[in-house]
Amino acid sequence: MKNYLPSISRRHFINDLLLKSAVVAASGSVTAQGTIETTARAASPNETIAHAVIGCRIRGRVHAQEFAKIPGVAVTHICDPDRKLAEELAAQVEKQTGKRPEISTDLRTIFDNPAIDTVSIATPNHWHALASIWAMQAEKDVYVEKPVSNTIEEGRRMVACATATQRICQSGTQNRSVGAHAAIAEFIKSGKLGKVELARTIIYGQRGSIGKRGLYMPPPEVDFNLWLGPATEEKLTRPQLHYDWHWVWDTGNGELGNNNIHYIDLVRWMIGLQGKGDSVLSVGGRIGYEDAGDTPNTQLTFHGFQDLTIIQEVRGLKSEPFSKTLTGGWIIYGTEGIIAGTSLFDSAGNFKQSFSGNNENHFANFIDAVRSRKRSDLNADISEGHQSTALCHLGNISHRLGTPAKVEEIREHLANKSYPDEVVATFGRLLDHLSQHQIDLAKTPLTLGKYLTIAADDVGFEDKSANLLLTREYRPEFTLPEIS
Repeated sequence: MKNYLPSISRRHFINDLLLKSAVVAASGSVTAQGTIETTARAASPNETIAHAVIGCRIRGRVHAQEFAKIPGVAVTHICDPDRKLAEELAAQVEKQTGKRPEISTDLRTIFDNPAIDTVSIATPNHWHALASIWAMQAEKDVYVEKPVSNTIEEGRRMVACATATQRICQSGTQNRSVGAHAAIAEFIKSGKLGKVELARTIIYGQRGSIGKRGLYMPPPEVDFNLWLGPATEEKLTRPQLHYDWHWVWDTGNGELGNNNIHYIDLVRWMIGLQGKGDSVLSVGGRIGYEDAGDTPNTQLTFHGFQDLTIIQEVRGLKSEPFSKTLTGGWIIYGTEGIIAGTSLFDSAGNFKQSFSGNNENHFANFIDAVRSRKRSDLNADISEGHQSTALCHLGNISHRLGTPAKVEEIREHLANKSYPDEVVATFGRLLDHLSQHQIDLAKTPLTLGKYLTIAADDVGFEDKSANLLLTREYRPEFTLPEIS
């Protein structure tokens, strides 16, 4: 078992050196295979592409602004079950372009409209898969935000649907369109970093309580039935409908699926990682307060890929940065050097070079592929977005099947697995972090997730209880279609 960073003081010294010059960005997704031959509308470079934005809050506003900038694209429709949000975004588009898009509260009217060529989906996570599949079945090309799905099975069907319908489907992991990241991927592919045996992602971002669990009324301007869609919890149990859905299993995927998806996607792309690996284990919990949330705000996820280990680390309480200069990012450890952010260091932590390259507009890349009808032109094909999202789902499945455990039980469990020493060291740093917040783990213990072995077919688990969490229940009107 290799010790990447021999001692705590040595490890911290190297980490500080590594990240002093590292430039951290956000995320992306790799290209798919195959050219699509189709006579779909908007394939001609001379045609104006009519685009609809579905979901009108934070990312939806960005979608509308960016698509409206692209020559030959018109944002003609806006959709959200919250009419107030839809009206606000329509006004934004009108101010930007001089033309007011049509408004709808039911996304099915978008799919039924033959005048619409492309859609971008910026809804809550639980709508991503069904909206994408319905759109592709209606002969629309799709740009869908990360994480691309709420479950692994949803992602699988999205990929199958893109293939079956021959549609263009781009994942919203936009840092795959950053030139420096592409340069890193090529550098590692060339073998110059040597053999990679450890990589990590880091998300340190304070998240406060979302309020007491109870029964609350949705805002009057929201069609809650349409907002809920495929989800099943028909009573609002948190004070705020919008955004805080991230922290409820019925609609969200916690911080692993919210922000960490960007970093794990970059790591996968940079080291050329495919599949779901051999095993997964989560350690964490919702620590520091009791509220209406379900998902962990503190979580370590360990993935085994034969002799490669990936660590995903999330902290939701106020935290000192991983190093003196970085709160979040990614580090890839090779036998010939280390990459942190967009910088290369030798094995002793000495800066060697920064990576650079030409950036591409991720939204424009999607439109280019829509016109060319080539999935291979996409920087973030749905097949790659699905694989990256699945690694986040795996960690959450392990957590949801876990049980409260004492610190020594967790430490012993980690030591008994064939993990590198940095896994146990990462857990030790997490304990120090929680101690700084005066968290009594005897009273509010961490959850030791279930150690899960991935089945040989890379589809499910050897554990039957874990396989039940590959999918979810749906309300009858919003059931996920079978894809042949």
